[in-house]
Amino acid sequence: MIETNAKKEKALLVGVVHGSQTLTEVEENLEELAMLAKTAGAEVVGEIIQKRSKIHAALYVGKGKTQEIVNTVKILKVDMVIFDDELTPAQTKNLQKEIEKARIIDRSSLILDIFVRHASSKESKTQVELAQLQYLLPRLTRAWTHLERQRGGTGTRGGMGETQIEVDRRLIRNRISLLKSELTKIEKQRNTRRKSRDEMFKVALVGYTNAGKSSLMNLLSDADVLVEDKLFATLDTTVRKVDMGEHEILLSDTVGFIHKLPHHLVASFKSTLQEVRHADLILKVIDLSSPQYERHLDTVNEVLMDLGVSEQETLTVFNKIDLVTDQQILASAKKDHEQAVPVSATRQINVGQLEEAIINIRRGDYVVETLRLEHSQQKFLASLHRSAEVLDIQYEEDHLKVEIRVKKGALEQIKKQSTDSSI
Repeated sequence: MIETNAKKEKALLVGVVHGSQTLTEVEENLEELAMLAKTAGAEVVGEIIQKRSKIHAALYVGKGKTQEIVNTVKILKVDMVIFDDELTPAQTKNLQKEIEKARIIDRSSLILDIFVRHASSKESKTQVELAQLQYLLPRLTRAWTHLERQRGGTGTRGGMGETQIEVDRRLIRNRISLLKSELTKIEKQRNTRRKSRDEMFKVALVGYTNAGKSSLMNLLSDADVLVEDKLFATLDTTVRKVDMGEHEILLSDTVGFIHKLPHHLVASFKSTLQEVRHADLILKVIDLSSPQYERHLDTVNEVLMDLGVSEQETLTVFNKIDLVTDQQILASAKKDHEQAVPVSATRQINVGQLEEAIINIRRGDYVVETLRLEHSQQKFLASLHRSAEVLDIQYEEDHLKVEIRVKKGALEQIKKQSTDSSI
């Protein structure tokens, strides 16, 4: 973990241009890596880029470039060398032997360090610990027997002839199993809460980390979500009810995405990201003031595909338009993404336009229907208030006329229930 004392640790960034990558892409990756390092409390003092046809199997970079890193570490008094890709256990071990004066970490371990710092709820802490242990398991080089105390119970000690590292691996596997069990329980609780609000129109905010999702959440819902100019400032999902005139929606804000987000992190945060999978509308919040906004949009779409999200309605929201100095960028973005809504959450620009777009999509997802019920169907009528929006009830002499607004997909089921309850 990066130290948090007054004196910041000096970091050197390393990237490799390989395969179909371009130099520009790797430079952008290192720019993002520098922001991650800053968020973790480090000071970036330099970067090294190498062009290779493929990654060096033993050292990630070549032997000559490794020596250049060794020399740079000595000259700049570097405390840590951060590699932009995830290193294999063997690469980490070999690099640490060569670069003795500085710690070797990769993008995944840096992101994990940030997640550890920002996890606050029981759920996010459990998710982060699970991701940590899954990352550490193949990289074990020292004892982790403190996990034995956390697991509790008996039967944790190794048998005769079992090496210390085998004991450590078994302890970590046991802990991983326990954490997965805890997350399963949390997911069941979340599903129960979600079912209780199935009748409401659910909107999920997704986007690149630091795109302004939390600011938009606060603006639309009067929530009090932490807003910081840092990557991954918030990890926990926030859900708020939002009143938009005659319409109510449930708005949720989730953990931010990032380029090359480690897969074990996505897997660990599966229960949190289920809010996205169950949303009726996904707002893809993109920082238009970023030179890489198109790439950020691609990353968001890739993560959504990884989550299996493909059927939901989506709406792109270009945020921070007040920070766009070249109006040609805004004009080009509008041309390429005609349905997108340009806004500024901090300056409250075009917020009404965004709310109108959400309401129009909500209207398209719902239908208004009039049901004919018998007077004896009072129990079904009571349940109807939980599964649909009851707009009007007219008490006729021999029946009730109930006008409802309901999701298209739920209408047939409600009609069937109304028929069954009359029998």
